[in-house]
This record gives sequence, structure tokens and C-alpha cells, in this order.
Amino acid sequence: MRKTLAIVATAALATIAVASIVSASSKHELVTAPMTVKVIEHATNDVVTDVGEKGDSPGDILTWHNKLFNADNTKQVGRDQGECIRINPDQGSWECRWIAWVPGGAITVEGPFYDGKDNTIAITGGKGDFANARGTMEIKARHGGTEYAFIYHVLP
Repeated sequence: MRKTLAIVATAALATIAVASIVSASSKHELVTAPMTVKVIEHATNDVVTDVGEKGDSPGDILTWHNKLFNADNTKQVGRDQGECIRINPDQGSWECRWIAWVPGGAITVEGPFYDGKDNTIAITGGKGDFANARGTMEIKARHGGTEYAFIYHVLP
């Protein structure tokens, strides 16, 4: 009985030690004050899948995985991926959600995207340093839609 109890106690202490090490190594500095993250997306891997009616029609799906560059557009600092569903071709509207991996973690967003029109959408959360993120993201088209400035206004 004593031997079994000693083995169980040793195993429990080992489990607590491993959990403490994993917890300490995975700690992030969460957003504690408003901050702004600016990146430039190079829209080079966008693909539209035609669904339903032939041509640009409601229900078509846009998917992508693109590189993100710093605000000066001189150095890659991350990547993003996501999908949109075409809502109204006449109004150029899509409903989108995506994730952007940036230094410190990742930020998720969701909301309407418009062909040729700037917009602001919601930050819905994140990972790493941005696990508690909320706020808004401005989308600004550049170079005829081959690049986009994403300006994340992150709140804790």
C-alpha cells in the first residue's frame, strides 16, 4: 500500500511539474491597452470558386492565403488566410472571415468586404498575445486591389 501511494504521489508531482513548465513556456503578454497593428497584404493567392449560376453570382466563394508585410511594405511579417461568400455582385459585397498571423500571435476578423470600397470590420478574437483581442480592422484597397492595408485597432 505504501509503495502504491508513493508511486501515485510521484506521478502526481511529475504531472504538476510538466504542467507548470508547459504553462510557463506558453504564457503570452495579452493586450492590456489599446494598440494599432498595421500590415499590407499582397493579394497574390486569391481564388474564386464559381458556385451556382455561371459567372459572378451570390454564393461564389473566395479563398486565399497571402503574405503580410510591415506598414512600409518592405519586409514580410506574417501571413493570412480566409474565405468569403459573395452576397451581392451588383453592390460588390462579400461576407468574410479570416485570420492573420502577425508578430506575437494571430488576430481573427469577420464582416463585409466590398470590391473597390474601403470598409471597417470586427475583430472577433485571436491567439497568443491577441487571445483577448476585440476591436475593429480598417480595410483600404491599394494598387487596384492587388494590395490591401489592414489597420487593426485592437482593444483588450
